[in-house]
Amino acid sequence: MAEFETAIAGAGIAGLTAALLLSRSGRQVSVFERTAVHYEVGAGLQISPNAGRILEQLGLGPALDAVSVRPQAIDVYSGSHLKPLVSMPLASAALRLGAPYRVLHRADLQRLLLDAARADPSIRLALAAPITDVETLSGAISFSIGGTRHAAKLLVGADGIRSAVRHFVDPGQTEIAAQRTAWRTTIPAVEAPEELPRDHVSVFMNERSHVVAYPIRAGKEINVVAIIEEDWSGEGWAEPGDPDEITRFFRNASSVLTALINAGKAWTRWCLRAVEPSGPWHRGHAVLVGDSAHAMLPFLAQGAAMAIEDAAILTRCLAQPGFDTQAALQRYQALRQPRVARVWRAAQQNGTIYHMSPLAASFRDATMKALGGERLLARYDWLYGWKQNG
Repeated sequence: MAEFETAIAGAGIAGLTAALLLSRSGRQVSVFERTAVHYEVGAGLQISPNAGRILEQLGLGPALDAVSVRPQAIDVYSGSHLKPLVSMPLASAALRLGAPYRVLHRADLQRLLLDAARADPSIRLALAAPITDVETLSGAISFSIGGTRHAAKLLVGADGIRSAVRHFVDPGQTEIAAQRTAWRTTIPAVEAPEELPRDHVSVFMNERSHVVAYPIRAGKEINVVAIIEEDWSGEGWAEPGDPDEITRFFRNASSVLTALINAGKAWTRWCLRAVEPSGPWHRGHAVLVGDSAHAMLPFLAQGAAMAIEDAAILTRCLAQPGFDTQAALQRYQALRQPRVARVWRAAQQNGTIYHMSPLAASFRDATMKALGGERLLARYDWLYGWKQNG
């Protein structure tokens, strides 16, 4: 039986960020990824200041800037209107918050984290090594990889919404189906509608749907995510989507949105699911971070950010003088759960706001116009202004 100081299940954004932070706190870390080829499904990713600060502290700021875009604003459109209801000024907010808002391809962030982990002598990465059958040991935790038992002083479950570690920590917790599907594609920036700003995040609200588009790959591509309400329950993360089907759904949308949807040639889709964050996040010497603990709907673009925050606070708690593992994990949950629950609920609420019926949408639109972009954005200072030592 091999024994590890710190084992991490999952080499996604949550697992790799945790590995880097824990390594820099003085721990030997072994990361076990279930897939044989390391890649990340999905496309675009938004890294708000609350998470960007942590990545910058890891020394990844320049590398992030090389592959990302700092959007000037978030433009919110409604129905068939060709002009935004409001434009929330991200660039000026970055000065107030002390860190930029970035958008990039998920695989680019994954690669940066992976390169940093491989360059760290205190981190060992194993592929095709799914952790299963987690059990308690006296003063440790045990698990299987390929039928062989191993043990660790600490096991971090960063293995996503279908987490094997969560099954040990909270066997009764199950995924919540959102009855919505995310359709995703990327298009060359030169093929996007001329009216679409190349340096903004654009949010199009429609009845029973909404679409988010923003630049990635240093502005060379546009990421497009269309969230629709439909009776589909596919299990995959990136199942093929019929372009004709998504085109038909938006055939009566604004001319800009219709052109944007029509520009997508290769679509994938994913049935949205969530994990309620109120349950236990640790048991024995096992602890959960990211989607394993609290997978949330993408309507606030905070899934990756919350995972990065989790990794930072877990590391801080484990490094606290005089704390044993149990006390550190209890402290981690006490610090993180209230904030994550607030973000989780806010994401759920945004989904309702984005998908309002036409009658309710008219009141929504009037309220947003009255508030204006600056005031709307300032309402999220509690989210974007968070600092791990604050």
